[in-house]
Amino acid sequence: MTDTKTLRIKNPADLLAAVPGFLGFHPRDSVVLLTTGAADNPFHARVDMPGDADEVDELVAQLVQVSRRAGADQVAVVVYSDDTALADRLVLSLEADLAAAGVAVVVGVRADGETEPALAGCVGDCVAEGTPYDVSTHPITVEAVVDGRVVHGSREALRDSLVGTDLDEVEAVTDAMEVALTRMQAAARHPLGPDDPVALRAYLVQEGRWVQHRVRRFVQDRQRLDTHDVGRLLVAMVRIDVRDVAWCEITRAEARAHVDLWADVVRRSPHAALPAPASLLAFAAWLSGDGALAWCAVDRAQEADPGYSLAALVAQTLACAMPPTAWTPLTPDMLSLFAG
Repeated sequence: MTDTKTLRIKNPADLLAAVPGFLGFHPRDSVVLLTTGAADNPFHARVDMPGDADEVDELVAQLVQVSRRAGADQVAVVVYSDDTALADRLVLSLEADLAAAGVAVVVGVRADGETEPALAGCVGDCVAEGTPYDVSTHPITVEAVVDGRVVHGSREALRDSLVGTDLDEVEAVTDAMEVALTRMQAAARHPLGPDDPVALRAYLVQEGRWVQHRVRRFVQDRQRLDTHDVGRLLVAMVRIDVRDVAWCEITRAEARAHVDLWADVVRRSPHAALPAPASLLAFAAWLSGDGALAWCAVDRAQEADPGYSLAALVAQTLACAMPPTAWTPLTPDMLSLFAG
């Protein structure tokens, strides 16, 4: 996943302190790959450690493909594992295949939570016997705290941060959704019989314009949406064409603001309403360079609706390690809701 932050890494301890800040959590049983030097498309990728040696080749091929797609010419590798033999085999294979693809591994470190032993084939300041480390007091960690960057204890903790804990607030949003749904049904009802498609479309266009203006207002003032607005958003975005209005508003320059907006909406949403806001959060997180959060948001969306198309699109984008620079922004004139 791409990330625009640049750090000066002088030794393995610096690298171990930097990784949690890039990912948003402290990884376990993971392989982390980061570009180094002046990469055109800086990125980081994290994958689970293979279960055994038979899975090494597939994982290595995946990471080589990611590196080539990003145009990397040198990378750092960090393996979080206490299985020395498996970690060494993986990195030796990764170094060889990356070298064949024109990508150099400039440093490799294995971390078991207490020491930073070298990996086979490692270059740099790694030492085979292992050096104790503590990232909690490292200057890079301290800088992240001062900057207000939140680093969770695990990927599970990051994912759990998207689950609302205020049940009263979720219930209030549910009530607001019922009010918004009643308004929509009343607006579309034909006085002489069944629902009027013309009246319904006019109402959806009106709601689409409101969604557009409400999202833009949040980006400008960063004020938390009230319960009424969250309920109205969720009901309106059940319609894909209205949801796409909100999607269209997400740009690279303002992606972090959209992450804040949709993360808050996700925490306040009832389960059935999760697909749209969680998918928008996933997209905004990817566009801002936060691949770990994007994956967690995809999980939340697919829990509620495994077949939700926007969540699947973001998942495919993440799996292919597509950089945000590859995204062509949507524009309002491309929206079907506002056409004609």
